[in-house]
Amino acid sequence: MIKRVFRYATIFVLSFLFSRYAEAQDRWNRIDKDLKAAVAVDTIKQGKYTLVFIDKSSDFNQQVKEKLIETFFINYPKEAKIYNKKTTRNVIFVIDPEYTGVAAAGGGIVRFNPEWFKKNPGDIDVVTHEVMHLVQSYPEGAGPGWITEGIADYVRYTLGIDNAGANWKLTDFDSKQSYENAYRITARFFYWMETTKKKGIIKKLDAAMRNKEYTETFWQEHLGKNVDELWEEYAENPVIG
Repeated sequence: MIKRVFRYATIFVLSFLFSRYAEAQDRWNRIDKDLKAAVAVDTIKQGKYTLVFIDKSSDFNQQVKEKLIETFFINYPKEAKIYNKKTTRNVIFVIDPEYTGVAAAGGGIVRFNPEWFKKNPGDIDVVTHEVMHLVQSYPEGAGPGWITEGIADYVRYTLGIDNAGANWKLTDFDSKQSYENAYRITARFFYWMETTKKKGIIKKLDAAMRNKEYTETFWQEHLGKNVDELWEEYAENPVIG
């Protein structure tokens, strides 16, 4: 009887979590609702790429808006050319007061928190990071999240238009860090690999993730050491150019 109750409870919890996930996905993808709430909608096409800019904030800074659009059309084509020529050519930006993070991307959509840009108007390379997630388009179960975010920040570092203007830089190495810390810490490790171990390794890593071919043997196969050994080598001399 206890096992049966536990099983039913588990089913209920999983069903509840799935329904909440489905609701979240629905809110994310319901562009029709965003359009109804929009104070402005712009469609901009340059070359083979189209950006729909949906602004749901009544006081979003127009100079910041123009900078975000400019950054998209400079860097998204670059990222596509380097990493994934098959990435979507149609992207939607939503300035979303209901979104409480900084920014997030998925399914051809990037949502931005307007409050972030009120406090950080120079942080335009949030675009460079987020649209890289669209280029990545990794399938579920492709690999660890620290790789996903590490690559996106690596791309921000290597292609960023004005990282200095946002006071954004790679995190200085510290012995307490781990390659699994993700974001700028992992990005620095990746940059070290790219510049001291093997040029093109991050492009190969990105492709392996997208093709769902990544395994822990990736590092040994391409660099002759496992990732822990590479981190140890990096920690001994973490200088980057």
